[in-house]
Amino acid sequence: MIYHLFELLKGTDFPGRYLMEFISFRAGLAFAISLLFALFVGKGIIRRLQRMQVGEEIRNLGLEGQMKKKGTPTMGGVIIILSIMAGVLLMCNLTNIYLILMIVATLWMGTIGFLDDYRKIKYHNKDGLKGKYKVTGQVGLGLIVGITMWVAPSIVMSENPAVSESQYSEIPASVVLEGTENPAPEPEQVAGHQLRYEKTAQTTIPFVKNNNFNYMWVTSWIGDEQTGQTLGWILFVFVVIVAVTAVSNGANLTDGLDGLCAGTSAIIGLALLIMAYLGGNVIYSTYLNIMYIPGSEELVVFAGAFIGALVGFLWYNAFPAQVFMGDTGSLTLGGILAVFAILIRKELLIPLLCLIFFLEDLSVMLQVGYFKYTKKKYGEGHRIFKMTPLHHHFQKAGDSSIKALLNIPKAPIPESKIVIRFFIVGILLAALTFVTLKIR
Repeated sequence: MIYHLFELLKGTDFPGRYLMEFISFRAGLAFAISLLFALFVGKGIIRRLQRMQVGEEIRNLGLEGQMKKKGTPTMGGVIIILSIMAGVLLMCNLTNIYLILMIVATLWMGTIGFLDDYRKIKYHNKDGLKGKYKVTGQVGLGLIVGITMWVAPSIVMSENPAVSESQYSEIPASVVLEGTENPAPEPEQVAGHQLRYEKTAQTTIPFVKNNNFNYMWVTSWIGDEQTGQTLGWILFVFVVIVAVTAVSNGANLTDGLDGLCAGTSAIIGLALLIMAYLGGNVIYSTYLNIMYIPGSEELVVFAGAFIGALVGFLWYNAFPAQVFMGDTGSLTLGGILAVFAILIRKELLIPLLCLIFFLEDLSVMLQVGYFKYTKKKYGEGHRIFKMTPLHHHFQKAGDSSIKALLNIPKAPIPESKIVIRFFIVGILLAALTFVTLKIR
């Protein structure tokens, strides 16, 4: 809203009327607004949840301090969603196609998570929404995002040529774009190079010279060129669906310790913010020889609001938690991170950047599969981990009664220490993600 108000002031003598043209300025304000909103409004929401007796159902799994959490308000993800939207609605260009998709992803996954939490509270169990309905919602979001990127004329990219340092100094500041309108923007000249905008299913991959991979390369041998392109986009949509489903489920499983999911998501969000800032700026993307995505710079402002909301939520969610985010928060965070990475064409970097989420996913799948296999073969089920998701493995004491392949560490690690160590691993993974892009 503030952004659009300042747009009306550009023709006047109002001081600071051009401030909103600076992405970094708006991202900083969005961060501050969302953080303060979470701090001050979040407190009232927690009180409201307490009065409504919206408490978390806790099963006794033999974990230290676990039963003390019984009755802690859940559905705190509402705080995160409202805080994000406060910063976004005030500081963002609401006509930007990338931002619209992020708002859709936030509200879509928030609704699924809210329904899941509502059913858990209403029926006083841990089942919530049936898995098939969750997956249907995740697939639906993947289809919306993937197909929109396929058909929207303003979602284009430019595979920039390398620019030397001497050429970089010649790049005029006037070529920096604040956004794009339909139809796709006209080609630009940057330091003597023609920036040709393409409507293509191209993404970023590590370890190769130009860091780009086109899904159409996989399908180009099938039929004529038009058929190969269509199948390439279909493959892209399929990858989008898998990414949204995997990351949102991974974030959901990671939400098991105080502050773990929120802090890990904030770290990933910061890495994606930097990528969006570089890829959405024609000067930096040309200089660094990376994919330039006109209009995607608006996602930097969204990421600022996203990180601010999570930092504000951690004020209440850090150990010992005063509120849990519930599926309302965790499914939303996973959906946001997946869609954000997809929009800036970094979905193939998700396995490394979001490795913590995937390890949580994988630990559960391996545990269930191995237990069923050993029970069928030996008549008694064995485990790989002491407990899953993975973070509970470190929290549970190891003893001879637990038939697990990995029965270490023997002594349980305090919850707060597990969370901090996961944060450190998350920071390391974010750094490695950037490093892999530099190794060409």
